[in-house]
Amino acid sequence: MIEVNRQGDVWVFAEQEDGALHDVSLELVGKARELADRLGVQVSAVLPGWRVRELAYRLHHHGADKVFLVEDRKLEHFLTQPYARVMTTLVTEHKPQIVLFGATALGRDLAPRVASAMRAGLTADCTDLDIADVDDKAAKTVHKNLLLQIRPAFGGNIIATIINPERWPQMATVREGVMALRDPDVQRKGEIIETKIAFEEADFAVRLIERHREERKVNLKGARTIVAGGGGVGSKANFKVVHELAGAIGGAVGASRAAVDGGFIDKAHQVGQTGTTVRPALYVACGISGAVQHRAGMEESAKIIAINWDGEAPIFGVAHYGIVGDLNQVIPLMVKALKERPKE
Repeated sequence: MIEVNRQGDVWVFAEQEDGALHDVSLELVGKARELADRLGVQVSAVLPGWRVRELAYRLHHHGADKVFLVEDRKLEHFLTQPYARVMTTLVTEHKPQIVLFGATALGRDLAPRVASAMRAGLTADCTDLDIADVDDKAAKTVHKNLLLQIRPAFGGNIIATIINPERWPQMATVREGVMALRDPDVQRKGEIIETKIAFEEADFAVRLIERHREERKVNLKGARTIVAGGGGVGSKANFKVVHELAGAIGGAVGASRAAVDGGFIDKAHQVGQTGTTVRPALYVACGISGAVQHRAGMEESAKIIAINWDGEAPIFGVAHYGIVGDLNQVIPLMVKALKERPKE
């Protein structure tokens, strides 16, 4: 049996916009630190932009050993081809074994371009990552320390584990919020490697003329309290009781995929494998059956309250407190009690 054991560091593309790091980049640096420690290698972050040097220190605090700082006025705003040139140039020169991107709009644009240029595989929208040896019995080969790229498939009905033993680097995009954002170690230091990239004229065939940004109206990741409605709410009109309860306790409004698919509320509110992963202090699930795809996005909440007429619903398996009853009767009573409680 032949053993194949390749080397190389673990890299993260550090996504920033207007001088602010995206949370998913810090989440990925923390996960990269875990993977790199198991592999016995270092963590590097690639930070392209303009006047973004201060962000390198935050990347060090969250676990990066090295930051490749590519400061160029041409990189002030994201354009796919110049940013791809940065990544492909550095990957070709330094040969990391793993490269991770956030599964944001920007990451989903950039990562496939880099993977194609490197002739490497890419697994999109991962919800977990792991390291393991893989035994290819047909080829009588053991691939040591491969990256297991774990993601939902077939509409979230199964979980697939994907490996890439042949074409490296191993590349993946990872959904926001699925990796815990670790506390920074402000005493931690690292190396900043200032890098210049030789761009070509063709890299700027597309030019940015104007920017129009629409602010995100829903911030489920940052919410301390979430009240979420599911298919059991019944209709868009009935969903008003979910909004009323959220208003009474000062929480954000979430939803299951069934509620979104039913047209009760828009997709920005969706929690779960195909929506946002959340970890609030309190999660109230109203009329949500608790399919595994939804539970994967909220089961790490500190406290979970479930309201459902079906006492056998899977949601009660992860709930700390359960109320079996008609939500159209239970929620108005909860709202009334909250409004009548004495003011502190």
